[in-house]
Amino acid sequence: MRTNRFAAAGKNPDYEIDMTNETPARPSGLRNPAAIYVVGLFGMGYTDLYIFLIPLYGLSLGMSAGEIGLLVGGRSLLAVFLSIHIGVLMDRFGTRLVTLFFVWTAIVLAPVFPLVPWFWPLLLLQIVNGGALSFAWSGAQTLIAQLAEGEAEYIGRFSFYARIGTTVAPLITGVSWDLGGAWPAYMLAALWGIVLTIALLRAPEARTAPIDGAVQAAPRFRLRDTLPRLSDYVNCFALLAIPAVATTMAIIFLRTATNGVQFSLYVVYLKGIDLTGTTIGLLFSAVEIFSGIGSLFAGRAMRLGDPQKTMLSGTVFSIVLICVTPFLGGIYALLLAANVVRGWLQGVVQPMMFSVQAKAVGPYRQGAVVGLRQTMNRLAAIAIPPIMGVIADGWGTTASFVVLGIFLTLLCAPIVRITRRGAQVRPAASD
Repeated sequence: MRTNRFAAAGKNPDYEIDMTNETPARPSGLRNPAAIYVVGLFGMGYTDLYIFLIPLYGLSLGMSAGEIGLLVGGRSLLAVFLSIHIGVLMDRFGTRLVTLFFVWTAIVLAPVFPLVPWFWPLLLLQIVNGGALSFAWSGAQTLIAQLAEGEAEYIGRFSFYARIGTTVAPLITGVSWDLGGAWPAYMLAALWGIVLTIALLRAPEARTAPIDGAVQAAPRFRLRDTLPRLSDYVNCFALLAIPAVATTMAIIFLRTATNGVQFSLYVVYLKGIDLTGTTIGLLFSAVEIFSGIGSLFAGRAMRLGDPQKTMLSGTVFSIVLICVTPFLGGIYALLLAANVVRGWLQGVVQPMMFSVQAKAVGPYRQGAVVGLRQTMNRLAAIAIPPIMGVIADGWGTTASFVVLGIFLTLLCAPIVRITRRGAQVRPAASD
Protein backbone atom coordinates (compact mmCIF):
# COMPACT_ATOMS: atom_id res chain seq x y z
CA MET A 1 0.00 0.00 0.00
CA ARG A 2 1.46 3.34 -1.04
CA THR A 3 1.35 6.20 1.43
CA ASN A 4 2.27 9.85 1.39
CA ARG A 5 3.76 11.46 4.52
CA PHE A 6 4.24 14.95 5.79
CA ALA A 7 7.61 16.52 6.42
CA ALA A 8 8.14 14.85 9.77
CA ALA A 9 6.90 11.46 8.65
CA GLY A 10 10.38 10.24 7.90
CA LYS A 11 11.04 10.41 11.64
CA ASN A 12 7.62 9.02 12.59
CA PRO A 13 6.89 5.98 10.41
CA ASP A 14 3.97 4.96 12.61
CA TYR A 15 2.03 8.10 11.65
CA GLU A 16 1.27 8.14 7.95
CA ILE A 17 -1.36 9.73 5.74
CA ASP A 18 -3.19 6.95 3.93
CA MET A 19 -4.03 8.28 0.48
CA THR A 20 -5.84 5.13 -0.68
CA ASN A 21 -9.54 4.37 -0.44
CA GLU A 22 -8.97 1.55 2.02
CA THR A 23 -10.50 1.73 5.47
CA PRO A 24 -7.67 1.70 8.05
CA ALA A 25 -7.53 -1.13 10.56
CA ARG A 26 -8.72 -0.22 14.04
CA PRO A 27 -5.77 1.01 16.13
CA SER A 28 -4.77 -1.27 18.99
CA GLY A 29 -5.58 1.46 21.55
CA LEU A 30 -9.23 1.51 20.39
CA ARG A 31 -10.13 -2.16 20.65
CA ASN A 32 -12.76 -1.10 23.19
CA PRO A 33 -13.48 2.52 22.20
CA ALA A 34 -16.61 3.10 24.32
CA ALA A 35 -14.71 4.68 27.23
CA ILE A 36 -12.82 7.23 25.12
CA TYR A 37 -16.02 8.22 23.30
CA VAL A 38 -17.68 8.83 26.69
CA VAL A 39 -14.64 10.97 27.53
CA GLY A 40 -15.41 13.01 24.41
CA LEU A 41 -19.05 13.46 25.34
CA PHE A 42 -18.42 14.47 28.95
CA GLY A 43 -15.10 16.24 28.28
CA MET A 44 -16.38 18.96 25.97
CA GLY A 45 -19.69 19.16 27.82
CA TYR A 46 -17.73 19.71 31.07
CA THR A 47 -16.32 22.95 29.69
CA ASP A 48 -19.60 24.15 28.18
CA LEU A 49 -21.45 23.48 31.42
CA TYR A 50 -19.29 25.97 33.33
CA ILE A 51 -19.33 28.47 30.44
CA PHE A 52 -23.13 28.41 30.57
CA LEU A 53 -23.28 28.82 34.34
CA ILE A 54 -21.01 31.78 35.02
CA PRO A 55 -23.17 34.48 33.30
CA LEU A 56 -26.25 33.18 35.12
CA TYR A 57 -24.44 33.22 38.43
CA GLY A 58 -23.04 36.71 37.83
CA LEU A 59 -26.48 38.06 36.95
CA SER A 60 -27.99 36.48 40.05
CA LEU A 61 -25.42 38.40 42.11
CA GLY A 62 -26.38 41.68 40.44
CA MET A 63 -23.09 42.12 38.58
CA SER A 64 -22.81 44.47 35.60
CA ALA A 65 -22.40 43.41 31.99
CA GLY A 66 -18.77 44.50 32.10
CA GLU A 67 -18.04 42.37 35.17
CA ILE A 68 -19.75 39.37 33.61
CA GLY A 69 -17.71 39.89 30.45
CA LEU A 70 -14.52 39.79 32.50
CA LEU A 71 -15.66 36.61 34.22
CA VAL A 72 -16.39 34.96 30.86
CA GLY A 73 -13.08 36.07 29.36
CA GLY A 74 -11.08 35.18 32.47
CA ARG A 75 -11.45 31.46 31.83
CA SER A 76 -9.04 31.71 28.87
CA LEU A 77 -6.23 33.52 30.64
CA LEU A 78 -4.22 30.52 31.86
CA ALA A 79 -4.83 28.61 28.63
CA VAL A 80 -3.09 31.32 26.58
CA PHE A 81 0.14 31.04 28.56
CA LEU A 82 0.18 27.45 29.84
CA SER A 83 -1.44 25.24 27.16
CA ILE A 84 1.94 24.37 25.64
CA HIS A 85 3.46 23.65 29.05
CA ILE A 86 0.57 21.36 30.03
CA GLY A 87 0.71 19.62 26.65
CA VAL A 88 4.40 18.86 27.14
CA LEU A 89 3.65 17.47 30.61
CA MET A 90 1.11 15.12 29.03
CA ASP A 91 3.72 13.83 26.60
CA ARG A 92 6.23 13.42 29.40
CA PHE A 93 4.17 11.94 32.25
CA GLY A 94 1.13 10.43 30.55
CA THR A 95 -1.92 12.11 29.09
CA ARG A 96 -4.57 10.38 31.17
CA LEU A 97 -2.79 11.08 34.46
CA VAL A 98 -2.39 14.80 33.78
CA THR A 99 -5.95 15.08 32.47
CA LEU A 100 -7.37 13.44 35.59
CA PHE A 101 -5.56 15.98 37.78
CA PHE A 102 -7.36 18.88 36.07
CA VAL A 103 -10.72 17.09 36.02
CA TRP A 104 -10.40 16.59 39.79
CA THR A 105 -9.39 20.23 40.23
CA ALA A 106 -12.63 21.37 38.60
CA ILE A 107 -14.66 18.91 40.70
CA VAL A 108 -13.18 20.30 43.91
CA LEU A 109 -13.77 23.91 42.83
CA ALA A 110 -17.40 23.38 41.71
CA PRO A 111 -19.00 23.74 45.20
CA VAL A 112 -16.79 26.77 45.92
CA PHE A 113 -18.60 28.93 43.35
CA PRO A 114 -21.87 29.31 45.32
CA LEU A 115 -19.78 30.32 48.36
CA VAL A 116 -18.10 33.26 46.53
CA PRO A 117 -20.50 36.17 45.87
CA TRP A 118 -17.79 38.84 45.41
CA PHE A 119 -16.41 39.84 42.02
CA TRP A 120 -12.62 39.73 42.51
CA PRO A 121 -12.48 36.39 44.36
CA LEU A 122 -14.95 35.00 41.81
CA LEU A 123 -12.74 36.20 38.95
CA LEU A 124 -9.71 34.48 40.49
CA LEU A 125 -11.75 31.30 40.94
CA GLN A 126 -12.94 31.52 37.34
CA ILE A 127 -9.39 31.94 36.04
CA VAL A 128 -8.14 28.85 37.90
CA ASN A 129 -11.21 26.74 37.13
CA GLY A 130 -11.27 27.86 33.49
CA GLY A 131 -7.65 26.81 33.10
CA ALA A 132 -8.36 23.41 34.64
CA LEU A 133 -11.32 22.85 32.30
CA SER A 134 -9.35 23.93 29.25
CA PHE A 135 -6.46 21.62 30.12
CA ALA A 136 -8.82 18.72 30.82
CA TRP A 137 -10.37 19.12 27.37
CA SER A 138 -6.90 19.42 25.82
CA GLY A 139 -6.05 16.14 27.51
CA ALA A 140 -9.13 14.45 26.07
CA GLN A 141 -8.17 15.63 22.57
CA THR A 142 -4.59 14.48 23.07
CA LEU A 143 -5.67 11.06 24.31
CA ILE A 144 -7.92 10.33 21.33
CA ALA A 145 -5.17 11.44 18.92
CA GLN A 146 -2.74 9.06 20.63
CA LEU A 147 -5.09 6.09 20.93
CA ALA A 148 -6.49 6.53 17.42
CA GLU A 149 -2.95 6.88 16.03
CA GLY A 150 -4.09 9.98 14.20
CA GLU A 151 -6.82 8.24 12.16
CA ALA A 152 -9.48 10.79 11.20
CA GLU A 153 -12.29 8.22 11.19
CA TYR A 154 -11.99 7.60 14.93
CA ILE A 155 -11.21 11.21 15.79
CA GLY A 156 -14.37 12.10 13.86
CA ARG A 157 -16.45 9.69 15.95
CA PHE A 158 -14.94 11.22 19.08
CA SER A 159 -15.93 14.68 17.79
CA PHE A 160 -19.47 13.44 17.12
CA TYR A 161 -19.91 12.39 20.74
CA ALA A 162 -18.31 15.65 21.90
CA ARG A 163 -20.99 17.56 19.98
CA ILE A 164 -23.64 15.59 21.83
CA GLY A 165 -22.07 16.81 25.06
CA THR A 166 -22.14 20.44 23.95
CA THR A 167 -25.82 20.09 23.05
CA VAL A 168 -26.96 18.29 26.20
CA ALA A 169 -24.88 20.09 28.87
CA PRO A 170 -26.51 23.56 28.59
CA LEU A 171 -30.00 22.04 28.48
CA ILE A 172 -29.76 20.03 31.70
CA THR A 173 -27.75 22.77 33.39
CA GLY A 174 -30.47 25.29 32.57
CA VAL A 175 -33.11 23.01 34.03
CA SER A 176 -31.00 22.51 37.17
CA TRP A 177 -30.56 26.27 37.55
CA ASP A 178 -34.27 26.93 37.12
CA LEU A 179 -35.14 24.33 39.76
CA GLY A 180 -32.73 25.42 42.46
CA GLY A 181 -30.22 28.06 41.40
CA ALA A 182 -26.46 27.95 41.91
CA TRP A 183 -26.10 25.05 44.35
CA PRO A 184 -27.77 22.25 42.37
CA ALA A 185 -26.30 23.58 39.12
CA TYR A 186 -22.73 23.54 40.39
CA MET A 187 -23.20 20.21 42.14
CA LEU A 188 -24.37 18.87 38.78
CA ALA A 189 -21.03 20.12 37.41
CA ALA A 190 -19.21 18.12 40.09
CA LEU A 191 -21.25 15.01 39.26
CA TRP A 192 -20.48 15.51 35.56
CA GLY A 193 -16.78 15.55 36.44
CA ILE A 194 -17.12 12.31 38.41
CA VAL A 195 -18.62 10.55 35.37
CA LEU A 196 -15.78 11.94 33.25
CA THR A 197 -13.31 10.58 35.82
CA ILE A 198 -14.81 7.08 35.57
CA ALA A 199 -14.59 7.21 31.76
CA LEU A 200 -10.95 8.31 31.89
CA LEU A 201 -10.05 5.57 34.37
CA ARG A 202 -11.57 2.99 32.03
CA ALA A 203 -9.77 4.40 28.98
CA PRO A 204 -6.24 3.12 28.29
CA GLU A 205 -3.20 5.30 28.90
CA ALA A 206 -1.20 6.21 25.80
CA ARG A 207 2.42 5.18 25.39
CA THR A 208 5.12 7.52 26.65
CA ALA A 209 8.19 8.21 24.57
CA PRO A 210 10.74 5.35 24.57
CA ILE A 211 14.19 5.94 26.05
CA ASP A 212 17.10 4.43 24.07
CA GLY A 213 14.62 2.43 22.03
CA ALA A 214 12.95 0.82 25.05
CA VAL A 215 9.45 1.65 26.28
CA GLN A 216 9.68 2.65 29.91
CA ALA A 217 7.42 4.02 32.60
CA ALA A 218 6.85 7.77 32.76
CA PRO A 219 9.64 9.65 34.56
CA ARG A 220 9.21 10.53 38.21
CA PHE A 221 7.36 13.79 38.75
CA ARG A 222 9.30 16.55 40.51
CA LEU A 223 8.04 19.85 41.86
CA ARG A 224 10.14 21.84 39.40
CA ASP A 225 8.29 20.13 36.55
CA THR A 226 5.33 22.38 37.35
CA LEU A 227 7.33 25.37 36.11
CA PRO A 228 7.25 26.13 32.36
CA ARG A 229 10.51 25.71 30.47
CA LEU A 230 11.55 28.09 27.69
CA SER A 231 13.02 25.17 25.76
CA ASP A 232 9.62 23.42 25.67
CA TYR A 233 8.00 26.52 24.17
CA VAL A 234 10.78 26.93 21.61
CA ASN A 235 10.54 23.28 20.57
CA CYS A 236 6.76 23.47 20.39
CA PHE A 237 6.69 26.56 18.16
CA ALA A 238 9.37 24.87 16.03
CA LEU A 239 6.64 22.42 14.98
CA LEU A 240 5.35 25.22 12.75
CA ALA A 241 8.32 24.49 10.48
CA ILE A 242 6.47 21.31 9.45
CA PRO A 243 4.27 22.37 6.50
CA ALA A 244 1.37 20.16 7.62
CA VAL A 245 1.34 21.74 11.07
CA ALA A 246 1.72 25.28 9.70
CA THR A 247 -1.15 24.72 7.26
CA THR A 248 -3.54 23.34 9.87
CA MET A 249 -2.69 26.08 12.38
CA ALA A 250 -3.46 28.71 9.73
CA ILE A 251 -6.74 26.96 8.94
CA ILE A 252 -7.57 26.92 12.66
CA PHE A 253 -7.04 30.69 12.71
CA LEU A 254 -9.52 31.11 9.83
CA ARG A 255 -11.97 28.76 11.51
CA THR A 256 -11.76 30.79 14.72
CA ALA A 257 -12.35 33.92 12.66
CA THR A 258 -15.59 32.54 11.20
CA ASN A 259 -16.74 31.56 14.69
CA GLY A 260 -15.94 35.11 15.81
CA VAL A 261 -18.12 36.46 13.00
CA GLN A 262 -20.92 34.10 14.05
CA PHE A 263 -20.92 35.22 17.67
CA SER A 264 -20.67 38.94 16.93
CA LEU A 265 -21.53 40.50 13.54
CA TYR A 266 -23.81 37.63 12.60
CA VAL A 267 -25.96 38.05 15.72
CA VAL A 268 -26.03 41.84 15.30
CA TYR A 269 -27.20 41.47 11.71
CA LEU A 270 -29.90 38.91 12.56
CA LYS A 271 -31.25 41.11 15.34
CA GLY A 272 -31.25 44.00 12.88
CA ILE A 273 -33.61 42.12 10.56
CA ASP A 274 -35.94 41.44 13.52
CA LEU A 275 -35.29 37.73 14.05
CA THR A 276 -36.22 36.54 17.53
CA GLY A 277 -33.82 34.96 19.99
CA THR A 278 -35.46 31.56 19.43
CA THR A 279 -35.02 31.63 15.66
CA ILE A 280 -31.40 32.79 16.02
CA GLY A 281 -30.83 29.95 18.48
CA LEU A 282 -32.15 27.46 15.94
CA LEU A 283 -29.62 28.71 13.40
CA PHE A 284 -26.82 28.18 15.92
CA SER A 285 -28.15 24.73 16.80
CA ALA A 286 -28.14 23.78 13.12
CA VAL A 287 -24.41 24.51 12.94
CA GLU A 288 -23.70 22.33 15.99
CA ILE A 289 -25.92 19.43 14.93
CA PHE A 290 -24.61 19.19 11.39
CA SER A 291 -21.07 19.74 12.56
CA GLY A 292 -21.46 16.58 14.63
CA ILE A 293 -22.86 14.71 11.62
CA GLY A 294 -20.09 16.02 9.37
CA SER A 295 -17.41 14.75 11.73
CA LEU A 296 -18.50 11.19 10.96
CA PHE A 297 -17.44 11.72 7.33
CA ALA A 298 -13.93 12.95 8.15
CA GLY A 299 -12.27 9.55 7.75
CA ARG A 300 -13.75 9.06 4.29
CA ALA A 301 -12.77 12.60 3.28
CA MET A 302 -9.15 11.87 4.33
CA ARG A 303 -9.03 8.96 1.89
CA LEU A 304 -10.66 10.70 -1.06
CA GLY A 305 -7.85 13.14 -1.86
CA ASP A 306 -5.20 15.48 -0.53
CA PRO A 307 -6.30 16.23 3.07
CA GLN A 308 -4.73 19.70 3.14
CA LYS A 309 -6.50 20.79 -0.05
CA THR A 310 -9.77 19.37 1.26
CA MET A 311 -9.41 21.25 4.55
CA LEU A 312 -8.53 24.51 2.84
CA SER A 313 -11.38 24.32 0.32
CA GLY A 314 -13.85 23.43 3.09
CA THR A 315 -12.68 26.40 5.14
CA VAL A 316 -12.95 28.78 2.16
CA PHE A 317 -16.53 27.64 1.55
CA SER A 318 -17.30 28.15 5.25
CA ILE A 319 -16.01 31.73 5.03
CA VAL A 320 -18.13 32.39 1.96
CA LEU A 321 -21.26 30.88 3.51
CA ILE A 322 -21.22 33.19 6.52
CA CYS A 323 -19.99 36.31 4.71
CA VAL A 324 -22.80 36.15 2.12
CA THR A 325 -25.36 36.47 4.92
CA PRO A 326 -26.47 40.04 3.97
CA PHE A 327 -27.12 38.89 0.40
CA LEU A 328 -29.58 36.16 1.42
CA GLY A 329 -32.32 38.75 1.76
CA GLY A 330 -33.20 37.78 5.33
CA ILE A 331 -34.94 34.65 4.00
CA TYR A 332 -34.90 32.24 6.92
CA ALA A 333 -34.81 29.08 4.79
CA LEU A 334 -31.65 30.32 3.04
CA LEU A 335 -30.03 31.34 6.33
CA LEU A 336 -30.80 27.89 7.74
CA ALA A 337 -29.47 26.12 4.63
CA ALA A 338 -26.24 28.13 4.79
CA ASN A 339 -25.76 27.16 8.44
CA VAL A 340 -26.47 23.49 7.74
CA VAL A 341 -23.85 23.35 4.98
CA ARG A 342 -21.34 25.40 6.97
CA GLY A 343 -21.81 23.22 10.04
CA TRP A 344 -21.32 20.06 7.99
CA LEU A 345 -18.14 21.42 6.38
CA GLN A 346 -16.70 22.47 9.73
CA GLY A 347 -17.54 19.05 11.14
CA VAL A 348 -15.65 17.33 8.33
CA VAL A 349 -12.64 19.65 8.51
CA GLN A 350 -12.04 19.66 12.28
CA PRO A 351 -11.15 15.94 12.74
CA MET A 352 -9.08 16.13 9.55
CA MET A 353 -7.03 18.97 11.06
CA PHE A 354 -6.45 16.98 14.22
CA SER A 355 -5.54 13.89 12.21
CA VAL A 356 -3.09 15.70 9.95
CA GLN A 357 -1.39 17.32 12.93
CA ALA A 358 -1.19 14.01 14.79
CA LYS A 359 0.35 12.20 11.83
CA ALA A 360 2.80 15.02 11.16
CA VAL A 361 4.37 15.16 14.64
CA GLY A 362 4.30 11.48 15.56
CA PRO A 363 2.97 9.59 18.59
CA TYR A 364 5.07 11.22 21.29
CA ARG A 365 4.37 14.92 20.68
CA GLN A 366 0.58 14.89 20.68
CA GLY A 367 0.31 16.95 23.87
CA ALA A 368 2.70 19.54 22.50
CA VAL A 369 0.80 20.02 19.24
CA VAL A 370 -2.58 20.17 21.05
CA GLY A 371 -1.08 22.77 23.40
CA LEU A 372 0.12 24.78 20.42
CA ARG A 373 -3.30 24.48 18.83
CA GLN A 374 -5.03 25.68 22.00
CA THR A 375 -2.64 28.61 22.29
CA MET A 376 -3.31 29.70 18.71
CA ASN A 377 -7.05 29.29 19.27
CA ARG A 378 -7.04 31.45 22.39
CA LEU A 379 -4.88 34.14 20.81
CA ALA A 380 -7.16 34.30 17.78
CA ALA A 381 -10.25 34.41 20.01
CA ILE A 382 -8.78 37.35 21.91
CA ALA A 383 -7.52 39.32 18.87
CA ILE A 384 -10.24 38.79 16.26
CA PRO A 385 -13.40 40.20 17.96
CA PRO A 386 -11.91 43.69 18.56
CA ILE A 387 -10.68 43.83 14.96
CA MET A 388 -14.14 42.91 13.72
CA GLY A 389 -15.66 45.56 15.96
CA VAL A 390 -13.43 48.26 14.45
CA ILE A 391 -14.36 47.15 10.93
CA ALA A 392 -18.08 47.17 11.80
CA ASP A 393 -17.83 50.64 13.34
CA GLY A 394 -16.07 52.00 10.28
CA TRP A 395 -17.99 50.25 7.52
CA GLY A 396 -21.32 49.27 9.00
CA THR A 397 -22.59 45.79 9.78
CA THR A 398 -23.58 44.80 6.23
CA ALA A 399 -20.45 46.11 4.53
CA SER A 400 -18.25 44.54 7.19
CA PHE A 401 -19.31 41.06 6.03
CA VAL A 402 -17.87 41.87 2.61
CA VAL A 403 -14.68 43.38 4.03
CA LEU A 404 -14.13 40.40 6.31
CA GLY A 405 -14.93 37.93 3.54
CA ILE A 406 -12.34 39.48 1.24
CA PHE A 407 -9.76 39.76 4.02
CA LEU A 408 -10.16 36.16 5.19
CA THR A 409 -10.15 34.83 1.63
CA LEU A 410 -6.91 36.69 0.89
CA LEU A 411 -5.38 35.08 3.96
CA CYS A 412 -5.87 31.72 2.23
CA ALA A 413 -3.22 32.65 -0.38
CA PRO A 414 -0.19 32.09 1.90
CA ILE A 415 -1.79 28.85 3.12
CA VAL A 416 -1.88 27.61 -0.47
CA ARG A 417 1.85 28.34 -0.74
CA ILE A 418 2.55 26.40 2.46
CA THR A 419 0.47 23.49 1.13
CA ARG A 420 2.42 23.46 -2.13
CA ARG A 421 5.72 23.58 -0.25
CA GLY A 422 4.59 20.60 1.79
CA ALA A 423 3.62 18.74 -1.40
CA GLN A 424 7.17 19.21 -2.71
CA VAL A 425 8.57 17.63 0.47
CA ARG A 426 6.32 14.57 0.50
CA PRO A 427 7.72 12.59 -2.45
CA ALA A 428 11.11 12.43 -0.77
CA ALA A 429 9.51 10.84 2.26
CA SER A 430 7.28 8.41 0.37
CA ASP A 431 7.78 4.64 0.32
